[in-house]
Amino acid sequence: MTAADLTEETIFTWGAPPLKFGAGAADEVGFEMSLYGVRRVLIITDPGISAIGAPQRIADNLKRYEIESEIFDGVHVEPTDDSMNKATEYARAQGPWDGFVAVGGGSSIDTAKAINLLTSHPGELMDYINKPIGAAKAPPGQLKPLIAIPTTAGTGSESTAMCVLDILSMKVKTGISHWRLRPTLAVIDPLLTMSLPPEVTASAGMDIVCHAVESYTAKWYTAFDRKKPEERVTYCGSNPVSDLWCEKAMRLLAQSFRDAVHRGSEDVEARSNMMMAATFAGMGFGNSGVHIPHANGYPIAGMVRDYRPAGYPQDEPMVPHGQSVSLTAPQAFRFSFESAPERHLRAAELMDPRADRTNDPREQLPSVLISLMRDIGIPSGIGAVGYTEADVPDLVPGTMKQQRLLATCPKTPSEDDIADILTKSISNW
Repeated sequence: MTAADLTEETIFTWGAPPLKFGAGAADEVGFEMSLYGVRRVLIITDPGISAIGAPQRIADNLKRYEIESEIFDGVHVEPTDDSMNKATEYARAQGPWDGFVAVGGGSSIDTAKAINLLTSHPGELMDYINKPIGAAKAPPGQLKPLIAIPTTAGTGSESTAMCVLDILSMKVKTGISHWRLRPTLAVIDPLLTMSLPPEVTASAGMDIVCHAVESYTAKWYTAFDRKKPEERVTYCGSNPVSDLWCEKAMRLLAQSFRDAVHRGSEDVEARSNMMMAATFAGMGFGNSGVHIPHANGYPIAGMVRDYRPAGYPQDEPMVPHGQSVSLTAPQAFRFSFESAPERHLRAAELMDPRADRTNDPREQLPSVLISLMRDIGIPSGIGAVGYTEADVPDLVPGTMKQQRLLATCPKTPSEDDIADILTKSISNW
């Protein structure tokens, strides 16, 4: 038998950046960047992080190694095509740059990925956006060194090969996905997260939960049709390596998530565990993929009207990413349960080993998630962020555009299935 005779996939891929982890790691960025022979670096951050001084500390550290830098602090929380284009215009006008440092949450890191791509190679944002929204062009060559320094425990963007943004004209969230986008190095310093508000800690942490659980319950890699090497995508389905990272992430979440929300300003261990969980889950889902909760989360965030969450900037409506992906998660996992019962039950056990057993096994994982969401103050469902049953027909098309994500679900949903999940998620309790 040769590879040409195979119809089922037999190959999975896995990738992650080198890591430097620990209290004080951010103060070693100058040394790390000097190893790449760069002389001029753009630091990319948002106004809130800039105000607390972390980017300037990075700039001072770079200067010790004779690396010139400038700070761009115009990153938009929950980036849009408009905000990423403006950031890219700034970088192009002030360049050229030898490398980049992203300091902040997923918004800053994702914006830095887009800047790196669009200043390293010809083309515009929509050339690289995933199909069917964009052209899904592959980056034609290597990008410049990018060091990612997360200041929230959530997106895992420091270890993934994708960036996410809102397309304002379509009111939908999508992204760019290619292994070349993965940061050159992730520098993870738990001390940078100590002052995060509880609401931000809770929302970002639910993104970790969904990354880990969706990845763990994703379609097994051998269940996909055989692909040619040039057709393989970053999301290859759950696999033996991604399982290891997701299981560890869920154990860390069970141990420390509630403590990080309720006493995170004083609990360095809880903050460290959450940072590890975010990075480990990123190493899982960044290769295996996420599915329905994230696909639903994109239109939920993109079509927001009036909701302004506590702990976040109040100048415009937004549903934070971690909230948007978690609001339909309980119902989504009820839907997918029958496709992989043992994985759903194992995820529930890892997330809460002491949880009471439900009479209906299908309810075990939703019950664990709902208990956690209540404890940390996550909204009760999409109704709590401004949606009603009348909005469901408008939300469904935005979810169905996320075929890259829905293809990873072990049970393929129809439009009616998505509508049912959204309707039953108006309130989760």
